Amino acid sequence: MDVFVRDAAMTTAVFGFFASAWFGWAQERPPAGPATWWLGGGSAVGLLLAVFGGVTSWLHWDSGSVLSGEGGMDLYLLVLGIEFGVALLGVIVLLALGRSAYLAPWVCLVVGVHFFPLAPVLADPGLYVLAALLTVWPFLAVRWANRRDLAPSFATGAGAGPVLLVFALVNGVASLTAL
Repeated sequence: MDVFVRDAAMTTAVFGFFASAWFGWAQERPPAGPATWWLGGGSAVGLLLAVFGGVTSWLHWDSGSVLSGEGGMDLYLLVLGIEFGVALLGVIVLLALGRSAYLAPWVCLVVGVHFFPLAPVLADPGLYVLAALLTVWPFLAVRWANRRDLAPSFATGAGAGPVLLVFALVNGVASLTAL
């Protein structure tokens, strides 16, 4: 399978940015100890990868993309639109029910599920692994949070952040090797 530099770099940028965001969300009520240091470090590394990916994709924008094919971008945007709509609907319901502590797990679940239809659109079978991890993690995170008296946002972000960081790193390496 051919790897487009632009696609791998953009994926690095997006995953790096969102890894940083999940590390940040995990800082809502972290346990005492060194957690804030590694959460802050994860956020910083995610932002560095986001900048690297953004600059690399910009420099290689005309190198081609899997989304340039017939209807590729339309399907990508459709999946994203559905993802945002479902996430927003769930957030509204959780807020109405007074269950705001579960916003992070809900969003993580929706993000995980949205990678299943995106994997074929982006021609990236590795996204199935990411989808599975981010779909299962919110359930494990809530269980972990409840057993250890942790904020669900901490537990969710403490898992989602590193997973996205690893996938950002993998795509960053792929973008460099595709040059």
